[in-house]
Amino acid sequence: MHSIETITSSVNNELEKFKKVYDNILQSKCNLLNNSIEIVLSSQGKRIRPTLSLLIAKLCGKITDVTINSAVFLELLHTATLLHDDVVDDTLLRRGKPSLNALYQNKVAVLVGDYFLSTSLIMAMQTANLQLISIVSSTGRELSEGELFQLESTREIIFTEERYNEIIYRKTASLFSACCQIGAISAGATKEQIALFKDFGMHVGMAFQIKDDIFDYFPAGDLGKPTGNDIREGKVTLPLLYALRNTKKEIANPYMEMIRRRDFTPSNIDTLFSFAKEEGGIEYAEKRMQEHVEKAIGYLTVLPDSQEKSALIDLTHFITQRTR
Repeated sequence: MHSIETITSSVNNELEKFKKVYDNILQSKCNLLNNSIEIVLSSQGKRIRPTLSLLIAKLCGKITDVTINSAVFLELLHTATLLHDDVVDDTLLRRGKPSLNALYQNKVAVLVGDYFLSTSLIMAMQTANLQLISIVSSTGRELSEGELFQLESTREIIFTEERYNEIIYRKTASLFSACCQIGAISAGATKEQIALFKDFGMHVGMAFQIKDDIFDYFPAGDLGKPTGNDIREGKVTLPLLYALRNTKKEIANPYMEMIRRRDFTPSNIDTLFSFAKEEGGIEYAEKRMQEHVEKAIGYLTVLPDSQEKSALIDLTHFITQRTR
């Protein structure tokens, strides 16, 4: 597997510019806000989403200031949703570090999330591109709907795989799709290219979220995500969903009852995860994840070979082979 540093090598300079714009736009005269922003920035990830935008823009033509600014406003939107989600889910760790709501009150985390969201909208308006503004607006709406769909589904205990796919599309894949679209749009791509990268990004995002869901079934290590975090919140993800729906009723019923009672002691979580693994839930989720990878890469086969095309393929594989 290629390292993320190798994958991003052709856009390293632009990623540095992205970081400068991202950091500068968040400056404030409020000390509490600046301190909070520093905490948030210290737990940022590998910048996979802006990397997708930059690689696609370069593949379609060239990276422009609009590309950089668009990547920034979507990353700001993403960060805003993470801050709000941490409050909703009472998450105390993010990437192995205390979350903002763990260090301060929930109200601080919510308001800082609002600041990130507002800044995202300001940057989107500055592009003066209605297509980009429409994308960031509709993506923000889909991210919210996705989380609400998931909360609604926790009451259903067990639901269809189609419902699961709808949830992860809205809460995760829609943002990946948006990042890929804005990369193409900002470089003056054709309608056909924009549509291609929209679908490519959707499948990359679906694979990304399934991988994240699989992580929850194994010891946390340095993932920064406690084992069983999803199930503690009543979220039944694909491995367990598969096991519950594809096992004889009399075998699945005790596990269903455990979930229905929300009896998520460490021992019960271990029992649920052992059940999911023994019934092939992990293998099934990995199979579905790989299908999305193959579909994503399939969209790229029509494009001429280039360093950026190879990097996109490597990044797609990296997403499903990562260990955190």
